[in-house]
Amino acid sequence: MTDDVTIVSRRHFVAGAAVAVTALACDRDTAEQAATAAGTTATSVPAFELNEVSTEQLEEGMRSGRWTARRITELYLERIAAIDRAGPTLRSVIETNPDALDSADQLDGERRSGNVRGPLHGIPILLKDNVGTADRMTTTAGSFALEGSVPAQDAFIAQKLRAAGAILLGKANLSEWANFRSTHSSSGWSARGGQCRNPYVLDRNPCGSSSGSGAAVAASLCGAAIGTETDGSIVCPSSASGIVGIKPTVGLASRTGIIPISHSQDTAGPLARTVRDGAVLLGALTGVDPHDSATAASGERVQTDYTQYLDANGLQGARIGVARDFFGFNPGVDALMEQAIALMSGRGAVIVDDVKFQNRQDLNGAEFEVLLYDFKADIAAYLGSLANPPVRTLADLIAFNDSNRDRELAWFGQEIFLDAETKGPLTSREYVAALATCQRLARVEGIDAVMDRQRLDALISPTGGPAWPTDLLNGDHYTGGSSTLAAVAGYPNITVPAGDIHGLPVGISFFGRAWSESVLLRIAYAFEQASTHRQAPGFLATLAV
Repeated sequence: MTDDVTIVSRRHFVAGAAVAVTALACDRDTAEQAATAAGTTATSVPAFELNEVSTEQLEEGMRSGRWTARRITELYLERIAAIDRAGPTLRSVIETNPDALDSADQLDGERRSGNVRGPLHGIPILLKDNVGTADRMTTTAGSFALEGSVPAQDAFIAQKLRAAGAILLGKANLSEWANFRSTHSSSGWSARGGQCRNPYVLDRNPCGSSSGSGAAVAASLCGAAIGTETDGSIVCPSSASGIVGIKPTVGLASRTGIIPISHSQDTAGPLARTVRDGAVLLGALTGVDPHDSATAASGERVQTDYTQYLDANGLQGARIGVARDFFGFNPGVDALMEQAIALMSGRGAVIVDDVKFQNRQDLNGAEFEVLLYDFKADIAAYLGSLANPPVRTLADLIAFNDSNRDRELAWFGQEIFLDAETKGPLTSREYVAALATCQRLARVEGIDAVMDRQRLDALISPTGGPAWPTDLLNGDHYTGGSSTLAAVAGYPNITVPAGDIHGLPVGISFFGRAWSESVLLRIAYAFEQASTHRQAPGFLATLAV
C-alpha cells in the first residue's frame, strides 16, 4: 500500500483511454556551462564538496577518514538550506530530521569500534513524505489534513534502512496524496511543501509524484532517496531529473506504514545518481513482512546484495525487445532511443525490434477503476491505523479540503477523491472484473506473452519526454511515456539517463518479468557504463526563447 498514479496514468485516464563528475566538482562551473549551451543564465549556486558523489565514494571516504557520517550529514543539511530553502528554492524537501546528527554520531561511534553494518552505514537518505517514521518527523503525503501526524512505528522499509545504518535525513516533497487527488494537478505540488522545481531548468516540472525525491537526488541534497510508485511515480521523476529510478516487483519491498493509493500496484523503490547506488539501496529494502501479504511471494527471491549482478559486459548476448508502442510522441526522444539501441547492439545485445502489445489501450480505464476502489479502501485502513487520526475516511479528507480551500484547493480540485468516494467495497463485481482485466492484459497477454514469444531478457522504451513547463493553473502537460504496463502488472521497471534535449534529461526504461530485478540491473548497469549520460543539473532559470 503506497504511492501514486502520476501524470502518466492520470492523463490516460482523463483522456479516456551519467557520467559522474569528480567528487569535488564545482556546481557553479557546471551551471554556467549548461547555461551557455542553452543560451540563458543559470541561478547561482555555491560549490559543494559532495556534488555528484556516489554512496560508494561516501563509504570509501568514511573508511579512509576523509569524512565522518556527521560531517556528511552536516554538508547535506547545509546544502538543503542553501539551495532548497533558499537560492534556487527547489522545494524538494518538506522537513529535515532533527535527530539526523545524533544518528550520525552514533554510527560514527559504531564505525570507530569496528562495527560497520554495510554499504549504507552513515549514508543520509531522504524518504518521500508518505513513508512513515516514528520519530520527530511527520508523515503527511504533503497534506495539511495530516499535519503533525506521527505513526506509532516506522514503516517496514524505514526500519530496514535504520538497521542497515542509513541516516534518515528528512522527508521529500511530493505531489500531494501521491498525485491521486485531481485530474488537473501540477506534479510536485503539495500544500505543505509548495511547488517542487526541476533542478535542470527551474520553471520546468520535476514530474510526480516522487518529485522531491528525484529533484533532491539530482541536486545532491542526499546520498540517495526513497520514492513510491503506483504508475510512473518513481520512473518519471527519475527521468525528468536525469537519475536512476528502480520500481521493483510489487511485493519485493513492504508497503506497511506507507500512505497508500493501491495495494494492487503500490511499491517503494530507490532513486539514485547511479545504478550501483540504486542496487545497494534496493538490497536494504527487501524482506518478507507478515503485515504485507504481497511480500510472501518474494520468499526465496529476496536478495540483499544486488550489486553482485552488476556487469559492465552485461549487454553481451542479452535479448532486448524494443517496445515501439511507446515511441512516436517526440522526435527528439525517438532519436535518443535509436542512439541507445545502436549502442546496445554494438555492445553485443540481440535487438528484437518492433515489439507490439495487444489491447494495450484497454488497460487505462480498467486500471483507473481498480485504483479508485483500492484508494477508498486502503486510505481508510491507513488512517485507521493511526492512534489519533485527524481524519478517518476519504469522506473526511474531502470535507477537510472543502473547509480549507484556501490552503488545499487554491490551484486545483479533488475530482479523483470525489470519484473514488462513490465506489463500493472491494467485493464489488465491477472491481473484481476490472482487476482481472488488468492482470490479464498486463501480465498474461502482455509482458509475459511478449517475452515468452520472443525469448526476451528485457524490454526497452522511452521513460518519458523532456520536462514540461510547470503550470499551476492548467496542470501538467504530459506528452508520453511507458510506465503503465509494468505498473499494472506489478513488474519491475528501471530507468537510466539516455541523454538530453536542450539540457532537459530523458530516460530509457528497462522492464520485464516479475522478480527479474537482477537481470534488469545487469543490463541497465551495462548500458549506464557504456553511455555515461548522467550530468549534474545547471539550475537554469528558464530555457532561452
